[in-house]
Amino acid sequence: MNDMNLLQGKRIVVLMGGASAEREISLRSGNAVFEALQSQGLDVLALDLAEDTTVWVSQIQDAQADVAFIALHGTYGEDGCIQGLLETMQLPFTGSGVSASALCMDKKLTKCVLDDVGIRVPEDVLMREGKPQHYPVFVKPIAEGSSVGLHYIGDEAAWDALSLENIDNWLIERCVRGVEVAVSVVGGKALPPVEVAPKSGMYDFTSKYTAGATDYYCPARISKRQSKKCKKIAEKAVRATACAGAPRVDLIVPDIGAPVVLEINTIPGMTATSLLPKAAAEVGISFADLCQSIVVDALHRSKTS
Repeated sequence: MNDMNLLQGKRIVVLMGGASAEREISLRSGNAVFEALQSQGLDVLALDLAEDTTVWVSQIQDAQADVAFIALHGTYGEDGCIQGLLETMQLPFTGSGVSASALCMDKKLTKCVLDDVGIRVPEDVLMREGKPQHYPVFVKPIAEGSSVGLHYIGDEAAWDALSLENIDNWLIERCVRGVEVAVSVVGGKALPPVEVAPKSGMYDFTSKYTAGATDYYCPARISKRQSKKCKKIAEKAVRATACAGAPRVDLIVPDIGAPVVLEINTIPGMTATSLLPKAAAEVGISFADLCQSIVVDALHRSKTS
């Protein structure tokens, strides 16, 4: 049975929106996926999940889905919550399962797992009396995505101005200098690294989602040896965390030493500026075919689970 036959007679429901700080980005991703799947002549429905999560079950049941394409980002979407809900409803879904989603949403736990298998990660900064012992540092929330809450702190005055309420909810890391790349892994196989070059110097929320604020290069402007190494590390990181579907691994490639994994995104963005579609296009995979292959992968995995 070919892939198109597998999708015939199946209703695909694209889950988007939701209740996180990344709701608007999710709507962009979801609508792009919906249009791509619709262009393939498939039975597809765009479902804007409410900000009130208590109605999600009835919304999904009313949609009469055969498979769910998860285009949710952030809390409830990437952290294992919607995945657990769909599993209890016995509805196949795209992307990683409950445990991998929960793990990768927690950047601190992810670092522990990756470090354990020999993958280089950013070093935590020693804190004393609630302040970093050296600067500059990157400060980012342990459980947010899309670079929400990312801060570059250059000195003590900038740290004091940040006024973090609960430091336990934040990672304070040494700055790693180098080329930032993103490696998407589809079906366990890494796509070409995409280089991210923000004009502001930092790939924060604004740089990520403002048209023209960041230059992208695919293939990345790194050596073939570095590119091969990044792909190998990304595949290893995905295996170590048991991710599935089409996760994206973000890395820094320093001038000297091994690439450093910053984080793993279990549900990467699917907007016009997103990195996964750029990498797929580099190897001749159209956006529509990419979306379709992600759905097919979900259905295949549901049959073997």
